[in-house]
Amino acid sequence: MHIALAASEGVPFSKTGGLADVVGALPRALVALGHQVSVYLPRYRQTKLFGAQTVVRSITIPFDDQYRFCSVATEGNHSGVNFYFIDYPPFFDREALYGTPAGDYPDNAERFALFSRAVLEATKILGVPDLFHCHDWQSALIPVLLRTQYAEDPAFREVATVFTIHNMGYQGLFPPDTLPLLTLPWDLFTMTKMEFFSQVNFLKGALVFADYITTVSRKYSHEIQTSEYGFGLDGVLRNRAATVTGILNGVDYDEWSPQKDKFIAARYSPEDLSGKAKCKQDLLAAFGLAGADPKLPLIGIVSRFAAQKGFDLISQIMDRLAREDMTLVVLGSGDKKFEEMFLRLQKQFPQKIALKVAYDNALAHKIEAGCDMFLMPSRYEPCGLNQIYSLRYGTVPIVRATGGLDDTIDPWDARTGKGTGFKFTEYNGEALLLTIKNALRAFRDQTSWLTLMRNGMSRDFSWNASAKEYIRVYEKARQFRSTPVAV
Repeated sequence: MHIALAASEGVPFSKTGGLADVVGALPRALVALGHQVSVYLPRYRQTKLFGAQTVVRSITIPFDDQYRFCSVATEGNHSGVNFYFIDYPPFFDREALYGTPAGDYPDNAERFALFSRAVLEATKILGVPDLFHCHDWQSALIPVLLRTQYAEDPAFREVATVFTIHNMGYQGLFPPDTLPLLTLPWDLFTMTKMEFFSQVNFLKGALVFADYITTVSRKYSHEIQTSEYGFGLDGVLRNRAATVTGILNGVDYDEWSPQKDKFIAARYSPEDLSGKAKCKQDLLAAFGLAGADPKLPLIGIVSRFAAQKGFDLISQIMDRLAREDMTLVVLGSGDKKFEEMFLRLQKQFPQKIALKVAYDNALAHKIEAGCDMFLMPSRYEPCGLNQIYSLRYGTVPIVRATGGLDDTIDPWDARTGKGTGFKFTEYNGEALLLTIKNALRAFRDQTSWLTLMRNGMSRDFSWNASAKEYIRVYEKARQFRSTPVAV
């Protein structure tokens, strides 16, 4: 099968979040299963290509105000995957991928409409796939275009579409006059298609027109069909429930493993955990906590600072938590009020709480390796990757039972010696504090704690199983698209 993935970011070329990790890793797993895979990404200023070649010199993209002309570049094959880059500097040669601290770029609808049309046109030259696998609202127009303006194009007649939701909170909402600007027909502006509270909703368009819909954990696939987590689109998803599947993201253990990690002070394994103590000392030193007691449990956070991530709960309990026998290191950036909260706590408890406001990949690895526990109390979490990384590093996750966090973490039971972490259900500060205290209490019994660590380290969330699930969905989508319509 020839599969074309279209997304707004993908490692190692561009990244703001977990979407990029998926788009970087899933194609390699699909190739390993014997499939042909192409990946289409925008060529941003941040996209570093070496020996890049232009493979399509000019693609004409119509807009209401003018035509725009983009090209397609490649630097060849990466681990069996062909990566192609839509090159249009006026849209993509910018400081950031989606916007500035002041907000999203005002022309994001045009930017990613050009990207979506260019992907379709490029495949006519570079090879029309059997299936397009599109990710998040930035590529959501591909299934919309295929079933509207490209519906009579013989090149795409039997091409299927699968659309993956990575986060329902980001939908691509724009004013109604976006449709004529993008030369899209007004009949898309209805409740059954792309209209959403008097705006145009790109994500809704994909949910209506894609053949199959996936999201990034089984629990999240059910949650988004409820009013609490559906962000206004739960009704659309319930109408498509038969085509909605949750497939857990895999992780790349070549990058995230204490036995291979190039960023950590000492490597270690389930059989020989001695290196973890060295990693803890190194991490404390990196955060200026060299004088902290290494025997105290060390809790880590690596996160975007946002209410979605549960930082409002942390703000409710931190003054009480800081008085417990533990140390906390925090890496992240985002909402100023949460940055200021941790800065205040760091000043108040300088030997117990340390903060670095940054995105730092090397330090994130050190936190996974050096901490005893990892905290993720999210309001909602489509999949989450850090809790999976933590398992492999013997760093015990403390999570809220939502989305992928619930799917990947089994509650610890000291009596049976089974389980991989600690989790709570009710979204409130008291439930979080009680769960952290339970973890701190369990840490005192180091014999059973070692069992808990090794339980997590033995779990396998590599991409192979997830890729096989995607193939099953692809096959269903292709079968649906090739089935003759009864007259």
